[in-house]
Amino acid sequence: MRIGLGEILSIGSAACWASGVVMYRRLGESLPPLTLNFFKNVLVMCLLLPVVAWLYAAHPPQMGGVQVGVALLSGLLGLAVADTLYFAALNVVGAGRMGTIGNFYSPFVLTLSFAFLGERLNLMQGLGFLLVSSGVLLVARPASGWRGVDASAQLRGALLGIGSVALMAVGIVMVKPILERQPLLWVTGLRMLGGLGGMLAIAAARGQLAQLLPPREALPGRTRLHWPTLVFAAVVGQGFSMVLWLGGYKYTKASVASVLNETSSVFILLFAAWWLREPLTRRGGIGVSLTLGGVVCMLTQAG
Repeated sequence: MRIGLGEILSIGSAACWASGVVMYRRLGESLPPLTLNFFKNVLVMCLLLPVVAWLYAAHPPQMGGVQVGVALLSGLLGLAVADTLYFAALNVVGAGRMGTIGNFYSPFVLTLSFAFLGERLNLMQGLGFLLVSSGVLLVARPASGWRGVDASAQLRGALLGIGSVALMAVGIVMVKPILERQPLLWVTGLRMLGGLGGMLAIAAARGQLAQLLPPREALPGRTRLHWPTLVFAAVVGQGFSMVLWLGGYKYTKASVASVLNETSSVFILLFAAWWLREPLTRRGGIGVSLTLGGVVCMLTQAG
């Protein structure tokens, strides 16, 4: 077994994202999705800008206009449009069903990587993909199945969710060649700019600019915002997770990184049991075991 930097970063990204999701569950009681999504990205950008300026102000990386445009477009698609579709789908079908729909992410990345990057999985990695997908499906699928959602709402939510996942896959595959040639934090900053600009444009088009910033007082029906939780979720769940996520795609195949990213569902299950005292069911335990087996297979690379 040979574990490279890209594989380590991809699994680390999944763990960081999962810790943020656990916090986002609590923050959702205080902030609407649009406000939460925008403000956590603003916090990350405020932390990222001084670091990027310190590293590259004297000698900025040489990037052509096309590369800059692709990086910005990747952020717009992955952070602005995809997240907007994701939250719209989340409101329709719920978190459990969105976890199931999220299983489309790896197949999308695998297909795009095969078509545009010329990547292939070996036999063991293919087995790992099947095990991880099976384990994540067990973890994410709600115990009550898909009952309780009418057909039209289910179809609308599913289409929104699949569109969100597809755009996330497009955004990362299109920027991978740039990641391989340019500094990680520089590309991360460009994607953040594209994402924040896209969010502002979407909010302006929907007449919701005033809703982007957290309210000073608790909104009706919501609890008061807990700032330390928001900062932790933004820094770890968004900032560290994004840098590690892009780093994983920089240093290993997009197809491998995408499958390892799926382990976030398992980390969410474990962190929720640890921090929120949510019960770990037998099905969840089986899902964790399948996913861990799949990760081992994914890390077994042919020389």
